This record gives sequence, structure tokens and C-alpha cells, in this order.
Amino acid sequence: METAASLNDSGIALTEAHRPNEAIPLFRKALIMEPENPLLWLNLGIAQQHTGDYEEALNSFQRALNIDDDLSDAWLSMGLIHYELKRLDAAEECYYCALTRNENSPRIWNNLGVLYFTNMHYEEARHCFEEAVSLAPMYTDALINLRDLCREQKDYQAAAEFERTLLELNRSGSPPGW
Repeated sequence: METAASLNDSGIALTEAHRPNEAIPLFRKALIMEPENPLLWLNLGIAQQHTGDYEEALNSFQRALNIDDDLSDAWLSMGLIHYELKRLDAAEECYYCALTRNENSPRIWNNLGVLYFTNMHYEEARHCFEEAVSLAPMYTDALINLRDLCREQKDYQAAAEFERTLLELNRSGSPPGW
């Protein structure tokens, strides 16, 4: 018997397998069973985001937040979409909302740092990347961003240290990104 949980699990697997168009109907079916489940709305939004249907994804994330305003992943995902759409003020607002709900998320700190880096607010960006790395020392994306920022700021000694760390992670077989 299909349950909302089993449909959700299958939908997540399909989304992770780069098959979000197949996942969306599963999330919708699960939502018929559990329309007030914020994680189902979140996962539907993520699948929609992967298809490039940003407006529908934003609607799904907002539905999740209407049920559970503390869902930091929904705030983060909305921020990512706004960033993609060059709505940088809205992205920053979403990232801050995510941080107030989960200040220990290296992904949120890293994405906020990318936003600041893009806007050439290098000191703020560096603080965010350093926070991400302090929370997850092997977070490759944050280390790369921190290295690149140090190069931009002409802090070549620090950039070289981050480069060494990245090379060590690569040799140890740590997966790229995060």
C-alpha cells in the first residue's frame, strides 16, 4: 500500500537521480494524503526547482513555510531561486530568515557568502565562508570560495593554505562539493 512517506521517499530518490519530472507527481499524490505536511511541500518545491519551474517552486516553498515557518531548508531554497533570478535583495532576506532558524548550517553560511562575494562585499563574504568552514571543516565548496576570496583580496598566503587543504581533501578521497 502506498503511503505519503513511501511516495515521498520515491520522489526524493527520483529527484536525486536527476528525474524531477517523474518525482513531481509522486509528491502531489502524497500531498493529497497529507496536505499539511511541510516536508512534502518542500520536496515538491525542490523537484520543481530542478525542472526550472521557479515560480511553482517558490509557491511550494511558501506553502511549506505557511505550515512551518521554521523550515530553514525552505528559506534556503527560496534564497537560491531568488539568487538565480538575480533578485539579490530577496535572496539575502531569505538567507537571513534561514540563518535565524538554523545558524549552524554551513550551506546557509556559504550561500550567503556567495551572495556577498557577488556583490563585492568581500569582508562579509569572508566572514560567511569562514563560518561555513568552522562548522564543516571539509566543506569543499566553502573552502573553494574562501580560497577564491583570499585571492581576490590578494591574501595569497591564506589562499595557498586553503589550496593545500583542498589538495589534501582530494588526495584523501573526500567527495567534491557537499
